[in-house]
Amino acid sequence: MEFTGNNNRGQRRNNQAQSAKLDTIGRIPPRDTDLEEAVLGALMLERDAFTLVSDLLKPETFYDPANRKIYAAIQALGNAQKPIDMLTVTDQLRADGELETVGGPVFISELTSRVASGANVEYHARIIAQKYLARELISFASNVETQAFDESNDIDDLLQEAEGKLFEISQRNVKKEVTQIDPVITQALAQIEIASNRESGLSGLETGFTALDKLTSGWQNSDLIIIAARPAMGKTAFVLSMAKNMAVNYNTPLAIFSLEMSNVQLVNRLISNTCEIEGEKIKNGQLTEQEWDRLNSRVKHLYSAPMFIDDSSSLSISEFRTKARRLVSEHHVKMIIIDYLQLMNASGMKYGSREQEVSIISRTLKQLAKELNIPIIALSQLNRGVESRGTDGDRRPQLSDLRESGAIEQDADIVCFIHRPEYYLHSDTDAEGRDIRGKALFIVAKHRSGAVDDVNLRFRHKYARFENWSEDNSTERSTVGSKLNTMSGESDAGEYANTDPFKSSNPDFLKDNSGSSIPF
Repeated sequence: MEFTGNNNRGQRRNNQAQSAKLDTIGRIPPRDTDLEEAVLGALMLERDAFTLVSDLLKPETFYDPANRKIYAAIQALGNAQKPIDMLTVTDQLRADGELETVGGPVFISELTSRVASGANVEYHARIIAQKYLARELISFASNVETQAFDESNDIDDLLQEAEGKLFEISQRNVKKEVTQIDPVITQALAQIEIASNRESGLSGLETGFTALDKLTSGWQNSDLIIIAARPAMGKTAFVLSMAKNMAVNYNTPLAIFSLEMSNVQLVNRLISNTCEIEGEKIKNGQLTEQEWDRLNSRVKHLYSAPMFIDDSSSLSISEFRTKARRLVSEHHVKMIIIDYLQLMNASGMKYGSREQEVSIISRTLKQLAKELNIPIIALSQLNRGVESRGTDGDRRPQLSDLRESGAIEQDADIVCFIHRPEYYLHSDTDAEGRDIRGKALFIVAKHRSGAVDDVNLRFRHKYARFENWSEDNSTERSTVGSKLNTMSGESDAGEYANTDPFKSSNPDFLKDNSGSSIPF
């Protein structure tokens, strides 16, 4: 056995010497087998050494095949919380049937004899990990080059695949260091002080929907927010109403990725929402003189709104990540909306089913929200289980109704549903006789850092617009004082009185406290 070990050891050295000669005539991958052996020896000498390097090193990190097998044995012992030393590693290799292929017991003993101390094992492990990443990048670049020369490959698919693979490689080098609590407390106190100095008292981004902002304290940075509903419930109408409030009223830069509608269609709906002109009239241009005046007076305020629209019909998660980073870097975007999640794809990444693909997408969105430190809002479809339930109360959306993947619920910080009772009841009143025309429930079903509750909103179908809801239905219409409307100086009380089911008998219900008319 000793002869075999020495023979293998000599052969290994000869191979390394021959590889070193290639430096003068060619290029060899980055590696340091001596350092690899030093780390393996230190792991068998120091009791706690494996704990220091376990998140840095994997068997494939080692260049030498024999070193990979030895580390795999050490890893197996460490994961099983067994002692790691020369004898236990030798026994583990023997049990795996790999002892002779790595050089026998003699070579294992030589590894420990060549190391005086394991004091620098973590530093050396980082060097080995860096060389592994360098080899991965070389292999990645070579593969991309080969495929790029093949003219049968679609260049767009190749770009998406390359970006996905590059992101996968970069994630291997991410190691989050622990942070002592003192600086974190200082940061938290600073955020509390900033929130206290705000007139709204909110710590996050204001949406313009008062009750929702009170429940969530505004959309929080690094949160992934899912807004889900069945078709025709008003998902797009809600985010457009919210986007208009945020971009116009609060000057919050935001971006909308519309995978379902073109940018012109989206803007048409935004114009209908803002100018209170029916969508059909926006499309056919048959506007009355009063509507033309309203259009001209209100739409001009949208021109300078910090709102960015991307209407790519087929958007991969890697492409979205690139665009999102650029939007935050170049335009200081503070929130991103995706309409909608199920239309995205994970091109360039490995997945075995659509459910796994959606899981990859939702997980990446959460990681990106944390990386960019902004809220990301993704609209989502619900499955047909909602429709199959009997009564309106049964048709209230639930977390289990999220379509295609339970990972969406797991990854999201906030999960919300939009539910309009009148859609299912086909009636103006509910079972208790209450008027439900235009009533919409914004259901916060999951809230990782706060309470869950229902928020009442008013939905105006003609303009695809959501508004604040007054609980007593007798106060003025609350619309966060939109500068679009106060600047226009208009009032459509007559139109609203004829169509709005929530109009109070109070003749001044369209007045604010100063007596000024609130246009919408």
